[in-house]
Amino acid sequence: RWVIRELSAVVTVTDDGGSSGRLREDFKMLPPGDVRNCMVALSEDEHLLSKLFRFRFDQGDLNGHSFGNLFVAALSHITGDFAQAVQMSSQILAIRGKIFPATNTNVTLAAQMDDGTVVRGETNITASKRRIVELMLEPATTHPLPETLEAIAHADIITLGPGSLYTSLIPNLLVSGVPEALAASKATKVYVCNLMTQANESLGLTASQHIWKIMQHVGETESPIFDYALVNTTPFSSARLEQYAREGQRPIEADLEAIRALGVEPVTGNFVHEGDVLRHDYDRVAEKLVELGLARATPALTL
Repeated sequence: RWVIRELSAVVTVTDDGGSSGRLREDFKMLPPGDVRNCMVALSEDEHLLSKLFRFRFDQGDLNGHSFGNLFVAALSHITGDFAQAVQMSSQILAIRGKIFPATNTNVTLAAQMDDGTVVRGETNITASKRRIVELMLEPATTHPLPETLEAIAHADIITLGPGSLYTSLIPNLLVSGVPEALAASKATKVYVCNLMTQANESLGLTASQHIWKIMQHVGETESPIFDYALVNTTPFSSARLEQYAREGQRPIEADLEAIRALGVEPVTGNFVHEGDVLRHDYDRVAEKLVELGLARATPALTL
């Protein structure tokens, strides 16, 4: 029997598309979309409030806006602080855990491409057909919330992923002080590998190459940024493979020896839920993460 005593989520704030992008431009605020999705996922109210926060207007001046985004935007205006607005929204939704934006700085994501050009903005980076060589934040020096560093320091287990390699995962690690905090943490650190490659971000990359790209952006640290990599090794149905192949996507190769060569121990198994689309089986992933965490941690597990 295991108990998660405290749960913390650190969420990237570089989105500049859709409702989030419009609010960011109009109100000069951080984008609320990814934070909103995280709040809904952790909400104890699985019905009315979570449906309300997911509701998206489809006409008039509000067309395309999500109610949850507008709610966070209003609280940001009232409090004058995005992080505080996130905490107040979390209290209203009665979420299980705490959510912290990766930084309170208004940052822009930039990428140097393989032809030497620099593309700015998450939406433009995702749409580019060039290969990403290096990812950067502008301004280059950004600071995490003190609460984020505290959560990292006191965690028993820290996970990264699954998610878009360049636009969801690496941006969190570009925030000043976060890689050093991860290296100093005594927590068990686990990378949860994606199931499929992603167009314009990770086409052709194996599991070990995902990890290597992350390590390149983190730079030199006193200890490895990951102890384990959770990698699905269960084959997918031919119907799903054909569906994804039409989008140019394929399963990520589980090159286990190459992962070990990076100093990371692969943990393999069946971590997939196959419906109309491929998703991680969250129960199996959570069970394995807790097992890894309890191997080192005290009985009360902190995420």
